[in-house]
Amino acid sequence: MSTDYQRAREELGRRLRELRVDSPGGRLTGTELARRLAWPQSKVSKLENGRQTPTDDDLRAWAEAVERPAVFPELRARLRGFESHIRSWRRQLAAGHAPVQETWNTLVGESRSLYVWDNSVVNGMLQTADYARNLFERSAEFRRSARDIEEAVGARVKRQEWLYRPGKRLHLLMHESVLWARVCPPEVLAAQLDRLQGVVGMETVRLGIVPLDAELRLSRPNGFWILDDRLVTVEDLHAELWLEDAETISLYRRAWDTFAEAAAFGADAQSVIARVRYGLDR
Repeated sequence: MSTDYQRAREELGRRLRELRVDSPGGRLTGTELARRLAWPQSKVSKLENGRQTPTDDDLRAWAEAVERPAVFPELRARLRGFESHIRSWRRQLAAGHAPVQETWNTLVGESRSLYVWDNSVVNGMLQTADYARNLFERSAEFRRSARDIEEAVGARVKRQEWLYRPGKRLHLLMHESVLWARVCPPEVLAAQLDRLQGVVGMETVRLGIVPLDAELRLSRPNGFWILDDRLVTVEDLHAELWLEDAETISLYRRAWDTFAEAAAFGADAQSVIARVRYGLDR
């Protein structure tokens, strides 16, 4: 958990404690507030000490219990402010994958330049519908989220229209292991590799493949996106990080440039893809 995130959570906890102590009906102890809310007293303590992240419902209930319902919008704004940096998959996927994809469509649509590193699966900007469908099905099963598979696939494929708009540029690096990953049936993977062969040389796409035997000056991180040097997103198993400070963005751009030094581009990238495709046929 980032220091900035934890600091913001502790500040929200101090604000909650302040509201409890200064309740219009008189100072409330933590035990008294817990009784009003029908919560364990430990939950009140964890929230006030920044050891648990509240939900919107928690904040609304707190504001009403301390007789300050009008303060709820302020508390919710504080929560949104620091949660924007750590976006848990549990919350994002509560309504399914399609809303998340639509959010990404808006985010990408507002961008002119993308620098992307992928270390696990083929990037969504270049996925075939069948490849994307397999990923969404496996993700929904693993995360036990709503199964809006076709809507999610449609939204992801629609995002790829961005590649055909003037002034756009996708700088994409993938490790060769991504091409070998059996995250879908062999025939689906074969079609996906053919798709990658076809985009090499597109005016709006610069595709680099880091070969398995490439010498690396940096250990391989999780996949990340850099959008117009204004935002970095990093995907982890439990959450998606959104990072906006200039120093962090610069750090990830240096990482991208480092991997680009080891990558094969153009005809060399096609040769790497063709080698994997040949191995799949065998």
